[in-house]
Amino acid sequence: MTIRNPIEWATDQLKFAGQVVGSASRAGIATEDLDTRLPEVSSIRIADLGDVLARGLDDFAAYRTDVIFLCIVYPVVGLVLGRLAFGYGMLPLLFPLASGFALIGPFAALGLYEMSRRREQGGNVAWPDAFGVIGSRSFGAIIILGLLLVAIFLFWLVAAESIYEFTLGPEPPASIGSFARDVFTTGAGWTMIVVGVGVGFLFALLVLVISVVSFPLLLDRDVGLGAAVWTSVRAVILNPGPMAVWGLIVAGGLVIGSIPLFLGLIIVMPVLGHATWHLYRKVVPR
Repeated sequence: MTIRNPIEWATDQLKFAGQVVGSASRAGIATEDLDTRLPEVSSIRIADLGDVLARGLDDFAAYRTDVIFLCIVYPVVGLVLGRLAFGYGMLPLLFPLASGFALIGPFAALGLYEMSRRREQGGNVAWPDAFGVIGSRSFGAIIILGLLLVAIFLFWLVAAESIYEFTLGPEPPASIGSFARDVFTTGAGWTMIVVGVGVGFLFALLVLVISVVSFPLLLDRDVGLGAAVWTSVRAVILNPGPMAVWGLIVAGGLVIGSIPLFLGLIIVMPVLGHATWHLYRKVVPR
């Protein structure tokens, strides 16, 4: 067996994702039943984000046992990714792997959106209800959009690996200490930080624009993938300030949740996930 570099691995995964996208698009979208009207988009204020977070926290408090059970997977996945980074000489990709939660988070939180949606309707909610997403008429479109976020995540890893190779690479670091020293005490290390943060910001901005309300919208209405993404884009254009602050809140929350061995994600992810549903409700009125 040989250990492939991230670029080769990502290429293979993207090919596989393309095959799955083709299957999902054929199986899951009934275009003749779509609501062809574009949803209206409302303006919100930065102050509204406080109410959004409060409602997300309230949902978490109401079902904390259920959502903690659902979200225990996030720190587990994070620890596995960290182990892979250390075990296979991929230490430079540890931070890109951790920060990648922000890129795939909107897709990973699908079950949380569904729980908030069902609570809003007044029903009794438990963790199995999170899997009600599978029965959605827009499930095919949801899968396609989710795979798009996975592809963006893989491209981010490729970009991060390339940035490392052009600055501190191409040789892998000899140890954690030497890597930290090279990153924080050399010009090449600071170049890697500045360029990496800048490129990562562009990836995060792309995901925010196309997904901030599109997943909840697809769960709530049968509007089609294109309309959902375009509604998300319109929501960001109409509310640039609040959406920028929301992006910072999400990024900051995920960073804080990842620091203590990713355990904080057990709380951060469900609160942000539930809050995203309520953000959708404010931005896209019924």
